[in-house]
Amino acid sequence: MQLRSLGRTGLQVSRLGLGTMTWGRATDQHEARDQLIAFAEAGGTLIDTAAGYGDGASEEVLGSLIGDVVAREEVVLATKAGIVRRGDSRRLDTSRGHLLPTLDASLRRLGTDHVDLWQVHVWSDGTPLEETLSALDIAVTSGRASYVGISNYTGWQTAQAATWQRAVPGRAVLASTQVQYSLLHREPEDEVLPAAQALGLGVLPWSPLAGGVLTGKYRTGTPADSRAADPAFAGRIESYLDETSRGVVEAVVRAADGLDCTPTEVALAWVRDRPGVTAPIVGARTAAQLRAALAVEEMSLPPEIPLALDDVSAG
Repeated sequence: MQLRSLGRTGLQVSRLGLGTMTWGRATDQHEARDQLIAFAEAGGTLIDTAAGYGDGASEEVLGSLIGDVVAREEVVLATKAGIVRRGDSRRLDTSRGHLLPTLDASLRRLGTDHVDLWQVHVWSDGTPLEETLSALDIAVTSGRASYVGISNYTGWQTAQAATWQRAVPGRAVLASTQVQYSLLHREPEDEVLPAAQALGLGVLPWSPLAGGVLTGKYRTGTPADSRAADPAFAGRIESYLDETSRGVVEAVVRAADGLDCTPTEVALAWVRDRPGVTAPIVGARTAAQLRAALAVEEMSLPPEIPLALDDVSAG
């Protein structure tokens, strides 16, 4: 798999990342192992998790596989902190007093002394930005994180955070931002992507297949084993099932038919090759689904296809 630099840093990552949000919950240890094997065999290196995924279960499963399935030095481990989940409850805490102990707990679960990329999972008005960012500085200077980034920040929040970190020598410069971005969610193009490009942040799109909607599997109903059938994801998936979204999905399917490939490959190739994007984060329920997504590495879209998809998805 081709490698790309993460923003204006020396960190090289695979141009597709492996998402592990469902690991330890909908994806058990055996299925996670098969996914990691498939990802490593395809040359993938970037693996993304978070302390808030399954209240740490995702990190535990991943940590149990690192060193067994793949060597620690062969992967780029990325995790996040700032969202606290307990059962159905969810709260935000980006204070330094919460972030740093959370990072320590992540390291224990992952079975490593450092992560390659540590990200603030979400913006929070409850903590001054300079306090949140000081935790990133401490993580880097203490050796617990090699690089740091942000996640789910708006355009102005991205610009403010990145500028603050560049304002004084010695602060940990932001390497990346992780945002929801796909053919069905193009809002980051308005402000987040321009801010990231101007300030040297790599962009890691999450949900590049819009929760699986862009694969075309919801065209005739809701499969029983799909995310839309899972109460935890149903609301988000349903937001993509309106008339406008259906038109975009049909365009993706037609493009795939014409190129003799899958809608998954078309939708992933579109977002992977957008200006400023470093690596879409691909999450899959099964190893078979992941292998189907990894096939995109072998293809690139003819120039007229992205242009046509831009037109149909604009709005």
